[in-house]
Amino acid sequence: MYPIFRFAKEMAIHARAGTLGPGGIHVSSHICWPWDVDPWMELNNGRVLTLYDLGRIPMVKRSGFLKVFKQKGWTIAVAGSSVRYRRRVRMFQRFTMQSAILGWDQRFWYLQQTMWRQGEATSSVLLRLAMTDKNGILSPAHMAGELGWSEVSPALPDYVTAWIEAEAKRPWPPEI
Repeated sequence: MYPIFRFAKEMAIHARAGTLGPGGIHVSSHICWPWDVDPWMELNNGRVLTLYDLGRIPMVKRSGFLKVFKQKGWTIAVAGSSVRYRRRVRMFQRFTMQSAILGWDQRFWYLQQTMWRQGEATSSVLLRLAMTDKNGILSPAHMAGELGWSEVSPALPDYVTAWIEAEAKRPWPPEI
């Protein structure tokens, strides 16, 4: 089940937080609850992706996207993700999440989110997002302009451009 109450709490907590531009880091704090764990009593890998929403959506709001979406009738969709899991988060442990917009290309926005516990990264997700209207994907440069940002993206890190190139080589529809 989607953690709607936790989502509402995060939106309320960060409602008056300052605005973020590209590269700005949104930080949020969380607890691994009993309904977040797998049979080994640690944060479930699938739940990790859901919990990343709790950092990403307030960050998107702080960046001004939600205001533009509401005005224009646009939406946002995750168009790809790559997750690394490195450390366990056990039931009732606290962790922080950092979320940042890295930049964009001609089609997608690229974000990174990382969960931290006691100074160590536990997991990290690299995401590509699409902003859409009734006709399909919107130009990220156009969206950046709507936000009052430069339409030119900050330089994407090398690992992001390598990921973009690797994703372009994956067949679609998938071949099994």
